[in-house]
Amino acid sequence: MKSGFRILAAVTALLLVQGFYEAMWVAPTERTMGEVQRIFYYHVPSAWTAFLLFFVNLVASIIYLVRKNPKADAVALVSAEVGVVFCTVVLVTGPIWARPVWGIWWTWDIRLTTTLVLWLIYVSYLVLRRFSDSAQTPKLAAVLAIFGALDVPLVYFSIWFFRTQHPQPVIGGGGSIDPRMLHVLLINWLAFSCFAFLVCWARYGVEILQREVDEIEALESLRGVAR
Repeated sequence: MKSGFRILAAVTALLLVQGFYEAMWVAPTERTMGEVQRIFYYHVPSAWTAFLLFFVNLVASIIYLVRKNPKADAVALVSAEVGVVFCTVVLVTGPIWARPVWGIWWTWDIRLTTTLVLWLIYVSYLVLRRFSDSAQTPKLAAVLAIFGALDVPLVYFSIWFFRTQHPQPVIGGGGSIDPRMLHVLLINWLAFSCFAFLVCWARYGVEILQREVDEIEALESLRGVAR
C-alpha cells in the first residue's frame, strides 16, 4: 500500500511538472486573448476533476443508502471534500480569466450561476457532515449529495442550450481547439486527476482511522458507564 502510494505520488509530481511546463511554454499563445488564456489549462481540468469527484460522491452515496456500507460513506465524504477544493479553484480562476477578457470579474451567466450553486450545495453537505452528530446525518448527507449531483449535468450542458457569455465547450460542443492545446489540456487533466486520487487516498486512510478511534472511545465510554 505504501509503495503504491509513493509510486502514484512520484507519477503525479512528474505529471504536474510536465503539465505546467507545457501550459506555460509549449502550448501556443491564443490569438485573441493572449497569455491570460493559459489559465485555461488549470480552470478546465479543475472543473472536470470536480465533476469526476462529485460523480464518485454520487455513486458512493447511493451505495451507502442501499447497503449501509460505512466505507462507502467515507468515500462519499472524502470525494466531496476534495471535489469542493477543485470546484473552488474553478470559481477563483474563472474571474481571473474573465476580467481581462470580458472586462468584468463576474456576471450572472447561466454556467457561472449553476457552478456557484453546485459549490454551495456541496459546501452545505460538508457543513452538515461537520456539525451534525445525529445518527441520521450520513443518510441525510447522502440524499443531499444525490440532489447536488443533479446540478452537474446542468452546469455542463447549460452552454449548449442557453445563450451565454461563457465560451462553447471545446470537446463535444460547438467550440474548437488547436490540437496542441488539447494535448496540454489532457495532460493537465490527467495530472489533476492523479493528484485528486492521491489526496483522496490519503484522506480516506485518515477518515477510516478517525472512525475507528471514535468507535473505540465510544466503547470505552459505555464500559465506564457500566462500571
